[in-house]
Amino acid sequence: MSLQQWADNGWLRPHEPTRSEIADLLGIVDRDLRDAAGDISADWRFGIAYNAALKLCTILLHASGFRAEKALQHYRTLAALPGILGQEWRSDADYLEICRIKRNAAEYEMAGVATAQDAAELIAFVKRLRVAVLDWLGSYHPELRPQARTMQ
Repeated sequence: MSLQQWADNGWLRPHEPTRSEIADLLGIVDRDLRDAAGDISADWRFGIAYNAALKLCTILLHASGFRAEKALQHYRTLAALPGILGQEWRSDADYLEICRIKRNAAEYEMAGVATAQDAAELIAFVKRLRVAVLDWLGSYHPELRPQARTMQ
């Protein structure tokens, strides 16, 4: 199903992105990647890395001219990944859905849900996704790509 079909179903609404907005979201990603490397619990590292992944998917969705409606906002934002970057990202969207569920359990239900390995894997994934998102912006929406920003 295309993003436009999602919008027709009321799951997405139109959005006019700006370079500044994209740069601000990328700033959150970079902050979260730094913070996720800190000396905190695996649950928190995982949750922070999850937020970075969510923001990268938000960048893709906004740059494509859409914003997820409030109901199931995280789910739809993550699920849009293969519709934007290509179907080869389908298993990555499935992985992010598993991460979403795990993050929710760690945030709202109990401590000790995420392991150090879970956090490390998600952080590594986010770093790869960040590169892919910036490459995609450069190819499809160069007017939105922040100026030569590298992760600090």
